[in-house]
Amino acid sequence: MFNKLLSFTGGIYPPENKHLTENKAIELCDVPEIVTIPLKQHIGAPCDALVKKGDKVRLGQKIGQPRGFVSAPVHSSVSGEVKSIEIVDLPNGSKAPAVIIVNDGQDTPDESIKPDNAERLSADALKSIVTEAGIVGMGGAAFPTHVKLSPPDDRKIDILLLNGAECEPFLTSDYRLMIEHPDDILYGLKVIRKILGGVSRIYIGIEDNKPQAIKQMTAAAKNENDIQVVTLRTKYPQGAEKQLIYAITGRQVPSGGLPMDVGAVVQNVGTAAAIAFAVRDGLPLYRKLVTVSGGAVREQKNLMVRIGTSFREVIDFCGGWTEEPAKVINGGPMMGVAQYTLDVPVTKETSGILLFTKEEAAVREVSNCIRCGRCISVCPIHLMPLTISARSLAGNYEEADKLHAMDCVECGSCSYICPASRPLLHSIQMAKKEIMEERKRRAQAK
Repeated sequence: MFNKLLSFTGGIYPPENKHLTENKAIELCDVPEIVTIPLKQHIGAPCDALVKKGDKVRLGQKIGQPRGFVSAPVHSSVSGEVKSIEIVDLPNGSKAPAVIIVNDGQDTPDESIKPDNAERLSADALKSIVTEAGIVGMGGAAFPTHVKLSPPDDRKIDILLLNGAECEPFLTSDYRLMIEHPDDILYGLKVIRKILGGVSRIYIGIEDNKPQAIKQMTAAAKNENDIQVVTLRTKYPQGAEKQLIYAITGRQVPSGGLPMDVGAVVQNVGTAAAIAFAVRDGLPLYRKLVTVSGGAVREQKNLMVRIGTSFREVIDFCGGWTEEPAKVINGGPMMGVAQYTLDVPVTKETSGILLFTKEEAAVREVSNCIRCGRCISVCPIHLMPLTISARSLAGNYEEADKLHAMDCVECGSCSYICPASRPLLHSIQMAKKEIMEERKRRAQAK
């Protein structure tokens, strides 16, 4: 089955630009004097603060309590004193309350940090640890991990996929993680396997532009009969859940469906490592592996950063910039969000900080559609981006919904390939937002 490179139909081949950091070993970023820790760093409901101004906190202490099941606790990344709780700007473009903590430089650990052994713990106990550790999808989506690990009883999960594709250009933090910490990833993978139970096949999918990662992960899993490392064709968005499932298993997630509808669960390699740290070392998710790259930064790096560290301080750790960047992006260039300020904190969602020169950030002038159909040919979901975009721009969101706008994975392939530089992705995102708001209104009216 795996003699040839696996892939999916559609997709694009943007310049990878991974050479800037792929050989840069992971470094520990300096810990700042003040951290800003948002109480919402995940998809779902925000957390309620468990601390107030003047409180003393310890490293790893839970400072944010989830309001609902689809949420994740938030923990302090330093020990020190709570300065205030304020509404702050987030790198994803939203605002949220955040706990501002003055670091005392001691890193005094919270008493809740208790190392354990996955082999002696039950599946329920392991899931409880994952939940309390505040672990979310580390590939950038930040979906609470414990929710994925809690499929309904009527969904039989027989396939577990570990995503090591890291298909976004410039980003190499997952690559370095697989090279430097394969055993941590494997430990976390085994925990996931135990929590899910009944999984018969496990695949670790890695693109073929990462030969060292393939080598390291294959060696780590050599004694595991049910775990197989598979090589994927380097193509964007190979790391998207639905595309990864189809490429490796041939199963196609239905429109409006979830991976569990086809018996699959997908987790990122970074998420697996975070689970290992939580179970084996007792550490909640208080730090994030981040790639700092782009032509404007003085020294590109892969950094382990304390959550709450400002982008400005991370960039300063990399020597600042060689020229003032024309654009700073949170995440990768395809799905990332441009920043208007550097005074935003690194969160669980931050996978990269990219500083682009004027040449790298150049935007083509928008012109009329030439009806070439390229957006349709590259769409990995087989949608009609131009038509959905046109309905959205006309304010006809009901028609956009009928055209399956909600199935869009927001990869940006359509906008990238469009010779007329039409605002395809942005207008589809607007349609999705309006469709979701309308669905909420209807639900509340019942």
